[in-house]
Amino acid sequence: MTGELLDVTGDGREDAVLRATEALRAGQLAVLPTDTAYGVAADAFNTRGTARIFGTRDQPRRTPLPVLVRSPKQLAGLTTVVPEAAERLVAAYWPGALTIVLFAEPNLRWDLGRNEGTVAVRMPLDDVALAVVRAVGPVAMTAASRCGETAPATAAAAREALGEAVEVYLDDGPRPAAAASTIVDLTRREPAVLRAGLLDADEVLAVARGELDPFAATMPPPDEDAVGPASTGASDVAAVPDEDGEDPLDDARPV
Repeated sequence: MTGELLDVTGDGREDAVLRATEALRAGQLAVLPTDTAYGVAADAFNTRGTARIFGTRDQPRRTPLPVLVRSPKQLAGLTTVVPEAAERLVAAYWPGALTIVLFAEPNLRWDLGRNEGTVAVRMPLDDVALAVVRAVGPVAMTAASRCGETAPATAAAAREALGEAVEVYLDDGPRPAAAASTIVDLTRREPAVLRAGLLDADEVLAVARGELDPFAATMPPPDEDAVGPASTGASDVAAVPDEDGEDPLDDARPV
């Protein structure tokens, strides 16, 4: 059965998460909640699954897919080097509303699009998304909408946009789709903010440069009404397109 809409706010939560996990492991797609919008996900190492994201969204391969991880420790296996700037940013903002762009490990068997040797990574703070990532491993995710369209704030809106092209939709209530993560490129000589989002861009750069103690950084308060009683925060919002329809990660490549 495709296009299943499963409620994760009640007793069926564990079974629904298991169903999404099974779908991703089989090379299928699942829509997961985040604190900002709903995203369509695939196992990052299942090339059939990631190819389906591009096809389902009509997304050009020049716009690569971001990746969700369950722990900062996973960065070492996905990237060539974890610079001190990344360590400081992770200490300050993960899990949370920060996506960092690093040089990707070249020997990994994945296909995230034309990423020019880089990868955009985020650790989600949403407990539903985290449960799936813990079970599956790194997950590729972008907005659960057609490329260039507004990211959906509800699972129902995501299903209306993508229909039966996605096997499973996990419904955890509405999300504040206007929000977005802050994207920082650490592949350049100096850290650069590719998109200003929920975090203060100047503060993020100060942390990255070592000018501000990571533990002195501020985090935006969670929107409890939007996140819902069963969730604790954020997931991959780096995939939410800009208002003009351009995915900012298209520019997330080394200079």
